[in-house]
Amino acid sequence: MKGKLVLEDGSCFYGQLIAGEHTTGEVVFNTGMTGYQEILTDPSYCGQIVTMTYPLIGNYGVNTDFDQSRKPFVKGYIVSELCNKPSNWQSEDTLVSYLKKHKISCLYDVDTRAIAKRIRSAGTMRGWIVAEDTEESELQQLMNSPLPNQQVKEVTTQDVYKMPNTGYKVVVMDFGIKQNILDSLHKTGCELIVVPAHTDAATILSYQPDGIFLSNGPGDPQDADYAITTIKQLLTEKPIFGICLGHQLLALALGAQTYKLKFGHRGSNHPVKDLTSGRVYITSQNHGYAVDENSIDNLEVVVTHRAVNDGTIEGIKHKNLPLFSVQYHPEAAPGPDDSAYLFTDFISLMAKEDYHA
Repeated sequence: MKGKLVLEDGSCFYGQLIAGEHTTGEVVFNTGMTGYQEILTDPSYCGQIVTMTYPLIGNYGVNTDFDQSRKPFVKGYIVSELCNKPSNWQSEDTLVSYLKKHKISCLYDVDTRAIAKRIRSAGTMRGWIVAEDTEESELQQLMNSPLPNQQVKEVTTQDVYKMPNTGYKVVVMDFGIKQNILDSLHKTGCELIVVPAHTDAATILSYQPDGIFLSNGPGDPQDADYAITTIKQLLTEKPIFGICLGHQLLALALGAQTYKLKFGHRGSNHPVKDLTSGRVYITSQNHGYAVDENSIDNLEVVVTHRAVNDGTIEGIKHKNLPLFSVQYHPEAAPGPDDSAYLFTDFISLMAKEDYHA
């Protein structure tokens, strides 16, 4: 079936359509060369139409072990060349079958470079994947529908669950956590108690944790005001480590502000400088918002990491309290594991003998 992507500025991009359903979402692009299944199942992409800039997608198939959540949360998928004959010893099925199974609208044989250039020029915007012959009246009706703004509530776990272990007890606030982040924490020896995003501070503290982890997740951090309120109440209680959305929520709880980036950082090849060591790490990223530099001037906060490409804040820590966070994903799913040391840093923070809750 012939289809097209229509952007809210009127731009149209034509290709072949599978899954066939009309799809509305925020159109973003990811520069990763591999990891397409992890991207599809990363809850941080909830409500978005993801354009892959790498030209060949699907060449190594799919495998259930690569899933990062209970299901894909992307609204749509756009690729240049969609491979339907994968070659890899781990492949269980084709990406085409996977997309059809999960009813993800996919537009392929598209000039993805042109889409990425348009977004880089005009900024992230709403878009619609539709059949090429869709009536204008039907398209206008789709375009008049607002995008949802409570994506965290859609992706978070509905029930508390535990990952037993023998080490420090960590309560994980699930704003849309990836499975490999949980696995990375668990491999350090931590006992994990994963709670829904709306869990209050009293309930979290009732588990008597040694530390609190704030996960990645989708959407505008300022929409998750309930989480910000909870984190404020936890700031002086336990060591806290946040990543991605968790980083932004921690910053907001400390009194900072966030803003929307023009086109975000999404890919597995983003250089970040550790300002303490001077070392540059290659990181995996997926975010459309950042912490406002000017808003932290009068706070007890130190910038620890910066994006090499645009200088935006990629990490912070509190000057006195055991609180720190990073904007990127350190667990390599997909992407490099250069920054896996951050999980060890969290362990060290909880292990400090001079810290008393």
